[in-house]
Amino acid sequence: MVQAVKKDAKSRMNGSVENLKKEFSGLRTGRAHPSMLDGITVDCYGAMTPMNAVGSVSIPESRLLSVSVWDSNLVASVEKAIRESDLGLNPVSEGNIIRIAVPELTEERRKDIAKVASQYAEQARVSVRNIRRDTMNSIKKSELPEDEERRESDEIQKITDEHIKLIDIALSEKEKELMQI
Repeated sequence: MVQAVKKDAKSRMNGSVENLKKEFSGLRTGRAHPSMLDGITVDCYGAMTPMNAVGSVSIPESRLLSVSVWDSNLVASVEKAIRESDLGLNPVSEGNIIRIAVPELTEERRKDIAKVASQYAEQARVSVRNIRRDTMNSIKKSELPEDEERRESDEIQKITDEHIKLIDIALSEKEKELMQI
């Protein structure tokens, strides 16, 4: 039972780290990337719909995103959703195609994005710590002998520390990428 609890905790912690990396991919670094628009939802006939469900995103040039909207009635909604996102992008529509020039990042904007990355990392750390807490509670409820309970708790702490370190590494890599000119 304890092994299953530890395996579940490790799996959930890995999920937190992967989710963080996914969130990081949506942060702008000055280069166009389709995942930049992943977090944007579009008002599609009254329902909030993810960007990738209303059109396809491509990169015709290194500093240009192109969104091919499948339903011409949604072009204005897609354009509005991109403009109102916190990405600082200015879309221009040409029929069913929306072109988005990705401007150079200013030093101030780079620092703002780095702060957002830090917030994402802190949320991931909190998530990992919550998983640790839940796992420790499960171990305490399993009525193991005291020394074995302590050994299992130490092992859970080691797993937690490894995942916190992975989060810190991912954050430092993202910050380095953001500050590159």
